[in-house]
Amino acid sequence: MAVFSGATTLGSVSFSSHLFDQQSCFLSCPLRLLPSSSSSSSSSYKNSLLCIFKSLSSSTTADTDRNSDQSPSSSVLSASNSLLSDTSNDTAGPNDWKTAKAYCKSGDTFEGQVESFNGGGLLIRFHSLLGFLPYPQLSPSRSCKEPQKSIHEIAKTLVGSKLPVKVVQADEENRKLILSEKLALWPKYSQNVNVGDVFTGRVGSVEDYGAFIHLRFDDGLYHLTGLVHVSEVSWDYVQDIRDVLRDGDEVRVIVTNVDKEKSRITLSIKQLEDDPLLETLDKVILKDSSAGSPTLSSNNGDTIEPLPGLETILEELLKEDGIEAVKINRQGFEKRVVSQDLQLWLSNTPPSDGKFVLLARAGRQVQEIHMTTSLEQGGIKKALQRVLERVP
Repeated sequence: MAVFSGATTLGSVSFSSHLFDQQSCFLSCPLRLLPSSSSSSSSSYKNSLLCIFKSLSSSTTADTDRNSDQSPSSSVLSASNSLLSDTSNDTAGPNDWKTAKAYCKSGDTFEGQVESFNGGGLLIRFHSLLGFLPYPQLSPSRSCKEPQKSIHEIAKTLVGSKLPVKVVQADEENRKLILSEKLALWPKYSQNVNVGDVFTGRVGSVEDYGAFIHLRFDDGLYHLTGLVHVSEVSWDYVQDIRDVLRDGDEVRVIVTNVDKEKSRITLSIKQLEDDPLLETLDKVILKDSSAGSPTLSSNNGDTIEPLPGLETILEELLKEDGIEAVKINRQGFEKRVVSQDLQLWLSNTPPSDGKFVLLARAGRQVQEIHMTTSLEQGGIKKALQRVLERVP
C-alpha cells in the first residue's frame, strides 16, 4: 500500500483529494502511472483526477503538514530586529510615526532615498525616520538584472537613489519601520497577470515546500515573484524539490491563482504538460503491437468479475441518493503491474447527461465503471467519501 502525505484514513481506506485542491498536501508515492502524452497544453490540468486507494492488505498513512502559503518575507520581518541597529529612530518626532502608520494602513507608496545598507538590507529615509528594507523585499529585477553581482554589491549601487516603497510595519514602541519595494510594485504589474498566463521565470529560492519563481515580463525584467508548490513541480513524485530545481534555473510556469488581497501568485510547472493519469480506458490500454488491437473486452451481456473489493464499493454507492446505477462496462490489461492495491480514479471532468466514468485498477487489470447519477462532481466526491467510511 502506498504511503500518503496529507491523506485522510477512513478505516482501511486512504483518501487523497490533492488534485482537487492545488494548495493541499500531496502524495508521497510515484504519480507517473501512465506514459505522458506527447502534446502539451496549458489547459491539460482540466483532466486532473482524484485518486482513491483501497488497500487489500495492511496499510499505514503518514501525515505531513506543509504550508504552501508561507511567504518568503515572513521570516525576514520576524528576524529583522537584529538588523535594525543602524536605524536611529529614538529621537524621531511622533508626527512622523503617525505619518508612517497612516502609510502602512492605506498601502500608499512613497519615494524613499537609500542612505546606506547593512548585512540584511537597505536603510531608507522616511522624513526624520530611517526605515529598513530587507533584501528579499527588493524588486527581483535588481538581482536578476545582474546575477553575477552579490546582493551587497547591488545595494552599494543603490545608495543615494530613490526607490518606490510601501510601509509594511510601523512599530513606534520598538522603533521599527519596515519597508518593501516588492509590494510597492505589485499593483502596477499584477494587473497584467491572470490565471492561465504562461511566463518564463527564474528560480529565486528553493524551500522544502516549494520554489519562488521570479516572473519575466515583456520588458525583459523580473518584476513579480510567485510560488510553485512542490506538488506542482512534476507529475512524478518529488521527494526533494532541490533535486529538480536550483537557484537561477530558468523555467516555464503557468499562473494558477492570483490573490490580490495577499499579493500572492501561485504557479505550476507540471500543468504545462498533459496529465499522465488519463481517465478513459482507451487511453490507458495501449494497442497490443503483436495483435494490432487493444486488449479490451466489453460487457455485452457477459459478466465481468469485479476486482477484489470493488463489488462492495459499488453496492454501497447504489445506496447513495442521486446515484441510480453503476455498471462495469469494460476491462483491459496493462503491460505492467503498477500496484496490487485497488485504485479508483474519479475523473475531474464534470458529469455529462447524467453519465460519469470511474476507473478501477489493480495489478494489470483496469475496469471502466459507468455511473448514472443526478449529482454534480462535488456531490459524487462526497458520496464516494461516505461510502469509503462505511466499507470495512
